[in-house]
Amino acid sequence: MYKNYIKIALRNLTRNKSNSVINVLGLSIGIAGCLLIMLWVSDELSYDNWNSKADRTYRVASEINFAGTHQSYAVSPAPLAQALVSDFPEVESAVRFRDYGSFLVKRDVQNYKEEDIVFTDSTLFDVFDLKLIAGSKSALTEPNSVVISETAALKYFNNEDALGKTLTFDDNEVYEITGIIKDMPENSHFRFDFFVSLTGGQEANNGIWVSNNFPTYYVLKKGVDHKAFEAKVFPHLLEKYIGPQIENIMGATYDEIAKSGAFIRYFYQPLREIHLHSDLVAELAPNGNIQYVWIFLSAAIFILIIAVVNFMNLTTAKSALRAKEIGLRKVMGSLKSNLISQFLCESLILTFLAFLLGLALAHISLPAYNQLANKNLSIPFSNPSFWTIALSGTFLIGLLAGSYPAFYLSGFKPIQTLTGRLSDKKGNVTLRNGLVVFQFLIAVVLIVATMGIRKQLSYIQNKKLGFDRQHVLVIDDAYALGNNKNAYKKRLSEHPSIVMSSYSSYLPVPSSRSDSPLCKSAEIREDNCVAMQNWDIDEDYIKTMGIELKEGRDFNIAMATDSQAVILNETAVKLFGLEDPVGKTIYGSADAGPDAGFASIPLKIIGVAKDFHYESLRENIRALGFMLNESSGSLSVKLTPGNPSEAIAHAERSWKELAPGQPFSYRFMDESFNNIYRTELRVGTIFSIFSGLGIFIACLGLFGLAAFATEKRTREIGIRKVLGATTFGIVSLLSKDFLKLVFLALIIAVPIAWYLMSQWLSSFAYKVNVGYSIFIFAGLSAILIALFTVSYHSIRSAIANPVDSIRNE
Repeated sequence: MYKNYIKIALRNLTRNKSNSVINVLGLSIGIAGCLLIMLWVSDELSYDNWNSKADRTYRVASEINFAGTHQSYAVSPAPLAQALVSDFPEVESAVRFRDYGSFLVKRDVQNYKEEDIVFTDSTLFDVFDLKLIAGSKSALTEPNSVVISETAALKYFNNEDALGKTLTFDDNEVYEITGIIKDMPENSHFRFDFFVSLTGGQEANNGIWVSNNFPTYYVLKKGVDHKAFEAKVFPHLLEKYIGPQIENIMGATYDEIAKSGAFIRYFYQPLREIHLHSDLVAELAPNGNIQYVWIFLSAAIFILIIAVVNFMNLTTAKSALRAKEIGLRKVMGSLKSNLISQFLCESLILTFLAFLLGLALAHISLPAYNQLANKNLSIPFSNPSFWTIALSGTFLIGLLAGSYPAFYLSGFKPIQTLTGRLSDKKGNVTLRNGLVVFQFLIAVVLIVATMGIRKQLSYIQNKKLGFDRQHVLVIDDAYALGNNKNAYKKRLSEHPSIVMSSYSSYLPVPSSRSDSPLCKSAEIREDNCVAMQNWDIDEDYIKTMGIELKEGRDFNIAMATDSQAVILNETAVKLFGLEDPVGKTIYGSADAGPDAGFASIPLKIIGVAKDFHYESLRENIRALGFMLNESSGSLSVKLTPGNPSEAIAHAERSWKELAPGQPFSYRFMDESFNNIYRTELRVGTIFSIFSGLGIFIACLGLFGLAAFATEKRTREIGIRKVLGATTFGIVSLLSKDFLKLVFLALIIAVPIAWYLMSQWLSSFAYKVNVGYSIFIFAGLSAILIALFTVSYHSIRSAIANPVDSIRNE
């Protein structure tokens, strides 16, 4: 019996080739798109699952509100890890990291710049399942020891045994390799190639509880109630450690300070949630965003729904072509259940053909998709779970797509089908129209979302930031120049394409930075201080960056008093509440240890810089102070417009002369700024592609329905033409029914799309307005797409010879 079902199903599929092709193509594209999206979603959700203790591992994060700054940080105090282990028997182990940025690393003579270096405790292997291939878990117990990855070992030692050998950091510190690990999994919220021992480090053992620089992780013992543990941690730490230190420094108890609104809090992040749910200051690496997971998951579901709706619509629309077959089968004794099985069999065959084609399309598209998504995804063909889920899903899609057509077609009455009195039932037409409306509702939402994302990204990339990031070359690791810094800067000024250059500790692009308080008087109080960024710059920084001074003057190296001067931004001045800030004195702090108290450093305000964006546009502009101090961070070089290659070549030649053996590393500031939004740019591009796929699948369905509608009205069209109807009139007649459905979809889709876009844009402090233009353009696009799709069959029928139409009917 089932053999007969399959034979008849294949015969019907080949008989209605155009209908079958549209169904298979639409479903296969939907399945391919859904599969690619689900690979991305699955990868995002898998982060840190490789740790066997992931369900018991947490990171301590800090929330601090003080002196006009309210921030949450992924770091905590240096003594916290030891206190967790010693004071709380529920804690099995704890580990700290300290990220000092990049280092110059060498084995012999040649230095290489390494970004993926972190300092950590000897308990690293007690918390994280890093796979040692050489050395033991005690590898980091001694000072000046380092554990490196397999890739790093291959880079520096080729096929030699690296264990026991040494590497030199920054031409200064020598570290012995005491362990080699397998490269860390890509689905980890941090990835490093060098783990350096914190043992013996001064900062690691400073006992300061009011400074936060260490990402701290801990593992709870099995069976511990984490909520109960959380509730008692901070009160204990505040009473025993934090409170006394705050009172010693500020001369007031924590409770007294808290009355003004200031506070410190700890919160505890489950390891598996960090990648998608955490975007704090001083993250070890950029994280993902659960919002994008939901967006992509919704897109996958929508694309699949559109494909399934196409199948249902086209199958029920073509029902008249099989009416006599169904009537004859029923007269010959076929039961309704037999007919349902027959039609479900056809649906399943189509769906499995679409699955195979979709799998092939996804496999072919995967290399380009990986490059676009910046991932290393693969279809897990060898995984039985994949095939179980994929085949079960395909079977379910086949049943879902074929269920309504099967029950609808099997319900035909024989007498109606055999006497030619079969017509579309009102309920069937209503459902079909409803499904078309649903398809274009999704299409309009996708168009609006794509346009909104692209408009916001364009706004970000083109917004005036308050400084000139164009034509600025950034040369990193200026400390490698040693005593030749000034000579190098002078050498650069000799090139005609180089306008000026400046050394600074920070650049106006997001990076890991901490705030320090500046105060109106020599007392640290909530109502007296402003927590702000403090940047060390040289006398040319303001001019090089094109930062505008609102009042006052720039630094002058010839004036000795400028060594104790400060330039504030407008936000800092507002937070201080200063009317005429230039000439006034504020105070900086210097902490020499946990019991040193507060030492005042007077700073004279000599200028006020206009506010500029130095963080992501997701954040408001915060307080900032510039100070004239020597810095060896980066050298910013302002170039004239045009081809920068000669200036770069000159900079590299001069570098090699003055810093022999040191790597020359440069970048452009506008590229660094754009990298902040690389996730949004990548997501925007991928979303646009999948939106296009969804719209294309919807158009395929509309194309098939238009073919059916014109075929059903062939005789009517012929008669209308004989009676004098114009081609335009007939095209309008055939198109208006579909356009009505598109208009209805627009009315429903606009408020939904507006709400979704507003929710996404709410994460940006600076954003575009969701104006009417986006919705008007999306509506016109949907109408034109529908009109173009329908017009092919409409025009073809309108220009056909009416004699042939009437004779054939």
